[in-house]
Amino acid sequence: MTQRTIGLFGGSFDPPHSGHVDFTLQALKRFGLDHLWWLVSPGNPLKPNGPAPMEHRLEAARGIMDHPKVTISDIEARIGTRYTAQTLRYLVDRNPHVQFVWLMGADNLGQFNQWKEWRWIIETVPIGVLARPKSRLDALTSQAAKTYAHRRLPSYASHLLGRTDRPMWCYANMPLNPMSSTALRASK
Repeated sequence: MTQRTIGLFGGSFDPPHSGHVDFTLQALKRFGLDHLWWLVSPGNPLKPNGPAPMEHRLEAARGIMDHPKVTISDIEARIGTRYTAQTLRYLVDRNPHVQFVWLMGADNLGQFNQWKEWRWIIETVPIGVLARPKSRLDALTSQAAKTYAHRRLPSYASHLLGRTDRPMWCYANMPLNPMSSTALRASK
């Protein structure tokens, strides 16, 4: 049986914007994904303030991201997980014929070592990292990038990420979109 490769793009999406759409389309293409799920989280443990209500963020996400290979999901709220590692354990255990790829912007790789069980995450699922404005240097010199430098897949082979042994991660450049949820919230 051929494994399906599904990218997981987690975040608060508060609010979702064109940068999330661009990221999604680039991730599908760059990392050779069969499908991609937006995991709209109940909240981010690393952020001091909670996001807008879940139903508003889900509705907005579905309104901006309409693609046959993309699913907008509230699974973290439904299963009651707070951390990425918990969500991944749940998904990996229940989907043995799926190869998940965790997706993140370069800004998140810069502080990935602050995530709960970050080493378990990278040891369990490949990680696809896409460029973000002003984050390249921080990402590529981060503790996670240095610790797993020997397991970095070259960007020219990024389409193989979901079909490699773990741990594996790949950094790929993409046209940069300056949109950010933080800036959008601040402008209100």
